[in-house]
Amino acid sequence: MKTFLNALAGTAAFAFAAPALCAETPQGQTTYVTAARMIDVDTGKRVDQPLIGVRDGRIISITDRRTTPLPSGAPLIDLGDKTLLPGLIDMHVHLDSVAEIGGYNGLQFTDSFWSMVAVKNARDMLEAGFTTVRNVGSQNRDDIGLKQAIEAGYAVGPRIVPAGYALGATGGHCDSTFLPPSLEKPQEGVADGEQALRYEVRRQRKYGAEVIKVCATGGVFSHNTEPGQQQLSENELRAIADEAHQWGLRVAAHAHGASGIKAAIRAGIDTIEHASLVDDEGIKLAVTRKQPVWFSMDIFNTDYTQAEGAKNGVLEDNLRKDREVAQIQRDNFRKAHKAGVRMVFGSDAGVMPHGQVGGQFKVMVQYGMTPLEAIQAATRNAAQALGREADVGAIAIGRYADMIAVDKDPLADVRELEHVAVVIKDGRLVKGGQ
Repeated sequence: MKTFLNALAGTAAFAFAAPALCAETPQGQTTYVTAARMIDVDTGKRVDQPLIGVRDGRIISITDRRTTPLPSGAPLIDLGDKTLLPGLIDMHVHLDSVAEIGGYNGLQFTDSFWSMVAVKNARDMLEAGFTTVRNVGSQNRDDIGLKQAIEAGYAVGPRIVPAGYALGATGGHCDSTFLPPSLEKPQEGVADGEQALRYEVRRQRKYGAEVIKVCATGGVFSHNTEPGQQQLSENELRAIADEAHQWGLRVAAHAHGASGIKAAIRAGIDTIEHASLVDDEGIKLAVTRKQPVWFSMDIFNTDYTQAEGAKNGVLEDNLRKDREVAQIQRDNFRKAHKAGVRMVFGSDAGVMPHGQVGGQFKVMVQYGMTPLEAIQAATRNAAQALGREADVGAIAIGRYADMIAVDKDPLADVRELEHVAVVIKDGRLVKGGQ
């Protein structure tokens, strides 16, 4: 979900945070990480006293500290009695959105404001333990610019899988719908018809998108759309999916309504975002489709929007839609999970503050998942849905040395993930562990 405010943004300058939070490890040198225990997210087993070797940002060895002598003089990050997990993955964020600024309040800020706040939001996500995020729609390609800044060392944040502009129909959820015609300007990504939408896929990829985001239905935080309303035909959705897959990109479909969800699944879309009003037929399609499809259901953020939205300026009509779908979405989360739908962690950060997204784990457990399943949704499952199993999603040889640590056992109390004590990215401490 995206507010209309970012649709006003023009070409934006970029603000950069400090280049790094800790010193670089010399290239080719092996650093070791250890803690009292580690969670193997593939098996759910606790591994005692792991000793993890890291070189040039990748994990090169995993041994038992009790039986493996540490090489003389090797750097060691010793996390004591903490529990290690892989860096978390959030599959649905909006880094250039600010939850505290709703409705028309954003008109007081200049166009480039939104790219500036994206830098802070990225750092908040990283410090919350999310070392990889998928940004499903931005204005001015803020997510692509921020990804480049982080990779070049000018900003601090997670690995970003960017979408650039989201695609959608004229007057739909991904269009700018809050302004009168006299103030309207063309909205990139908005198109009608199969060929026009294929062009938008190519255009987003041309300028750096690594995932294609499309709005298949109406939404909660747009104007003159209803969440259950289908806004692109199945043929249009299939054209988007086919074009993206031809270029090696995966597709995420914003889809609240049952008909839009089913059309997106039949069209070959890879992840269904929100899935609030999914029906039994849609769940069955998701379970039985030969090509894997994943649900990304943001079942926590309504707590924030209902508590703080009016104060932040969110319009009552948007809060009304949020109230109407919130409990239905949570109940359908339980139903979809019980039926065997593949699930990933997606928070819709930007609708709520980015640093609070770890609170969703407890709601996932409340609505049917075990703590391990909730953790797997944000690690193993998300890596599979991204097609990035060689890079992220587990503490495993060959993958990026992205890890977090918490004080106690998250398999016993998943709320440990609300207060991540240590964050390691590329084998370097970026939070805690001092």
